[in-house]
Amino acid sequence: MATASDERAAADVLKSLARHLNCLNDDNKSARRRALEAVKRETVEQRLSSVALQELFTGLLKALLKCLSDPAETCRDTAVQILTGFIRAVPRPEDALPYLMPALAQRLGGKEILEPAEELRLALMETLSLVLEEVCGRQLAPYLDDMIKILQRTIRDPFPEVKKESCKCAISVAQSIPDHFHLQAESLLKPLLQTISHQHSQVRVSVTQAIGAVIQHSTGKNVDDVLSHLAQRLFDDSPRVRKAVTIVVGDWLLRLPDRYSYFHKLIPLLLSSLSDEIPEIRSLAEDLWKKVGSQWEKENEDDLKDKMDFLLPAPVLYTSGVERPGLGCRELVVRNLSKLLPAVGRDIGDWLVQTRVKTAQLLQVLLLHAEDHCTQHLQSLLTVLYHACADPETDVRAQCLESAKLLGVFVSPEVYLKLLLPHVEDSTSCSSASPWAPLMVLGSVLRGSSREALGPHLIKIGDTLAHPEVCQGSQQVQYLDQLLVCVDAVLCVCQVDCAVISLQLLKVLVSVQSLASQQEQCSKLYTLDTTSLTCELYRQHMADLLQWLSDSHHTWTSYSIQKTQLEIITRQSGPVVGEFLPALLPLLKSCLEPSRDPEMRLHIFTMLSKLLLDSSNTLDSQGRFAEYMELVLQDLLLPNLVWRLGRSAAAVRTAALSCLLAVLHGAAFPVLSVKETLSTQLISALEEDSKLARLLACRSLHSLLKLTTQRLNTDSLNKIYPELLKRVDDSSEDVRVEALKSLSSWFSSLGKNYDTQSCRPHLEFLFQQLLLYMDDPDTKIQDSVLGKDFFGSDISYLL
Repeated sequence: MATASDERAAADVLKSLARHLNCLNDDNKSARRRALEAVKRETVEQRLSSVALQELFTGLLKALLKCLSDPAETCRDTAVQILTGFIRAVPRPEDALPYLMPALAQRLGGKEILEPAEELRLALMETLSLVLEEVCGRQLAPYLDDMIKILQRTIRDPFPEVKKESCKCAISVAQSIPDHFHLQAESLLKPLLQTISHQHSQVRVSVTQAIGAVIQHSTGKNVDDVLSHLAQRLFDDSPRVRKAVTIVVGDWLLRLPDRYSYFHKLIPLLLSSLSDEIPEIRSLAEDLWKKVGSQWEKENEDDLKDKMDFLLPAPVLYTSGVERPGLGCRELVVRNLSKLLPAVGRDIGDWLVQTRVKTAQLLQVLLLHAEDHCTQHLQSLLTVLYHACADPETDVRAQCLESAKLLGVFVSPEVYLKLLLPHVEDSTSCSSASPWAPLMVLGSVLRGSSREALGPHLIKIGDTLAHPEVCQGSQQVQYLDQLLVCVDAVLCVCQVDCAVISLQLLKVLVSVQSLASQQEQCSKLYTLDTTSLTCELYRQHMADLLQWLSDSHHTWTSYSIQKTQLEIITRQSGPVVGEFLPALLPLLKSCLEPSRDPEMRLHIFTMLSKLLLDSSNTLDSQGRFAEYMELVLQDLLLPNLVWRLGRSAAAVRTAALSCLLAVLHGAAFPVLSVKETLSTQLISALEEDSKLARLLACRSLHSLLKLTTQRLNTDSLNKIYPELLKRVDDSSEDVRVEALKSLSSWFSSLGKNYDTQSCRPHLEFLFQQLLLYMDDPDTKIQDSVLGKDFFGSDISYLL
């Protein structure tokens, strides 16, 4: 209540300011400015009582408000400062509202903002904020229209500071008069949503906070309009913006009147923050989510009574280092999962990488909450994972593989194998461009399963992986890699229990190596410990492996994977292959028949030559290869030495000669039974067009003559030397040298049974020709002929 002294003091000040008030209408800008400064000095800067200031404010208000339209910016600025000073100091600022609010609305709330100076617009908004702070809420209700008009314009103001102050005012209005504000809250959403993507992060924070307050105190029907905008802010580069979104969404989940209707739309936003890169935001989201779950649990205590009384323990293989969500949190996700998964499936294929990554992270969080309730949504979950595993982004694939692992933890193998294995067998049912996706999912699901649960299904898994449509389904590196991942997962989880499917897993590993287009790729893909593929394992399964290949050997071509599988098996099995010659050689015989594909035979001969060169550790590891030598020569090699037209046939003959030479190098192998036929074929091979073939033929003859020392009949010997003499004149230096070596062996093979009298013309012709080579331009040829051992250690029987 005003006292007489306060009234006198106010009257005295007004009387002293009368002249200055008159100057406020002066045409001179300086005079108006000086008048306003004088008013400021005599009022708000004086130590007057609040009651006296209230009297002065009432008397000066209209004049000061008129100055808000002064052409001079300094005058308007001083007027705003005086008004602000009065509002802070007077006990009843609400008395000024009937005049102040229309004046502010005129300056800031018109179709075009009349105040041109951005600093003054900010000062006016700060004045409005001060009014909202100083005045009781209900007293502002009559002026709600004016405030809404002002905020609609200033939220979109070009000056960022004005935008932030406007958002602050919007929050204050919503909280001060909620009973009236909800009727007009919708009118602020449009300018707020237009500003939420402003380039200044602090503006985006303020707008987000304002949207939270506006929606909180609105009718609730506009939640859908803002959700997409808030979801975009979860990808904001500024942590402060993401933090603001987290707080707003958490607050809605706790306090929004109609929150139950929007749980399925708000929960994904809050759960997405659980995967934020900033620890503070993750911690904040966790705290809010716990509060949401706890509150929902209390609100629905009757429905959850049984579950609360008989709370099930966490699964044995629950993700280490992760705290199990509370019952309320889990139930919230479970009850909304059917509404959430379609959106997850849609966003996992979004064109923006960050959206796909965020969605993949969200899926993992949802599965952690859903636990064994994933089972009823397994089909749709697998579809989402197939799509995500084909994503080019590594982060998306990594997150989805973790989700697949959780399926293995929570879902019974009997259930997920029934849905997953058909897609593994027919990978095109998911995506023809990414046939490895089902295998990728299977590998992760298996890693999440327990040994006990997976044990009864091992045979089904092994048979599926070893099925030709699966283990030979593609040559793509990613596909082969995922095959090995599946094998590794089974071995890691089930360990020694995998003995029942060791044959199937071995087939898969052999197939993967066979399909690798290059050895470098094979080495890269073959990540499993190869020491596990011991001789004992091959010894256990070699008969089955050879039978597996024999079942289809009649249809092999140059493009068949089986020929490479055979090479892998024989090479890796080492000495074990020597124990299974009765099963291996018939298979080789069939594959090397002259009527079969030349390129395929060439591949088999290459494999065979490698085995023969290391025969003591492969084919002859048991010392029994000699028993099958006649079969090897007559059925495998000799038929392929017969001349046939074509380059492919010539290449096959060269490969056969290479194998023959490897056979002849083993001096312990008996070849006497076919020595005549063999010498005939080698004589023919000396005329080959290929330099390598002629070289191999010379070396083979050399070895044959050594092995059959003095056992070839005279006719055979006399047929050999003329052909060797021709090779001494060969265009290749290497062939010439080898031919002379063979002639040296020829002399050693003559022996006492050679009739020198009847064969004298042959010997004379041979010596005449050799004399010519003593003057050969090539010193190597001269040295070979002049060598002391060229004619053998004892040639007396020739004289």
